[in-house]
Amino acid sequence: MMETLNTDELCFPHLLNASCRKPPQRPAENVFIFMVLCLLSVLTVTLNLLVIISVSHFRQLHTPTNLLLLSLAVSDFLVGFFVMPIRFFLTEGCWVLGTFMCGLCTFTAFILTSVSVGHMVLISADRYVAICDPLRYPTKVTLRRVQVCVCLCWAASAFYNGVILQDALRDPDKYNLCLGECVVLIDYISGVFDVVITFFGPIIVIVVLYMSVFVVAVSHARAMRSHIVSVQSSAHLSIKKSELKAAAALGVVVFMFLVCFCPYFYPNIAGLAYKSSDFLAVFVTLLFYCNSCLNPVIYAFFYPWFRKSLKSIVTLQILQPDSSDANIL
Repeated sequence: MMETLNTDELCFPHLLNASCRKPPQRPAENVFIFMVLCLLSVLTVTLNLLVIISVSHFRQLHTPTNLLLLSLAVSDFLVGFFVMPIRFFLTEGCWVLGTFMCGLCTFTAFILTSVSVGHMVLISADRYVAICDPLRYPTKVTLRRVQVCVCLCWAASAFYNGVILQDALRDPDKYNLCLGECVVLIDYISGVFDVVITFFGPIIVIVVLYMSVFVVAVSHARAMRSHIVSVQSSAHLSIKKSELKAAAALGVVVFMFLVCFCPYFYPNIAGLAYKSSDFLAVFVTLLFYCNSCLNPVIYAFFYPWFRKSLKSIVTLQILQPDSSDANIL
């Protein structure tokens, strides 16, 4: 009787000497987490897929800014399609997918995190040039240059995280004390370097760029109210009105990114280590996943083109000939 009870507490009952023990079971909490993850995964995949289809299909949306949104949507889609479902297997505290998947999932999650951070920096830089130097924006920010930046962002993220996680990739079982764990540890120096590169550095750049955009936007608003601008300047300001709206939308995207990512990086900053089954670790992870689902919702709220393209997709109008040339703006 005692042996049956002990084996029921193991992740792998048939491996008595090698298996990890299951953490204290909380069925109601596990069901809730599982349901939230399922909902988040479905919403994230669906909404980001709509963004990908919209920007890819309609030629009017083939702009440098929208290319950044497209690449970010691809990253968020992969989070919902690959990373979130993998998290389902940790709702009971046991990793059952094996050593290889442990290393692969960790590497993929790190890459997607770095890609999201890199895209936020690129989006902030794009809005900075559009608002602060609008006359030279078309020549400075071209579609080809943005394509190069996006490719470099993905390649640099893969290379950087490959270096940071090289020990875990060589031997994913190195830090696992028993079967049923998926533990990845980074040495102190690499951890500090990682926090600076993927957290503090990007946040400083993002805040500085958006503060500059805010200052310029306020000065333009004051000039318009005082009626002391010339006809030529007024034309430039009317053009910038749409740019300011885009900056506001992307500013919300960046703000929500900071809200969702700051708790995710907090354990690294504070030198804390949470087990995957800890409530705080689960909450931080769910908040991190929410960011991938929120971006398309923000687009739908701020961008009329996304609502129009969504209507065209749902009603299957995109299947009609020459629908890619439709007026969507």
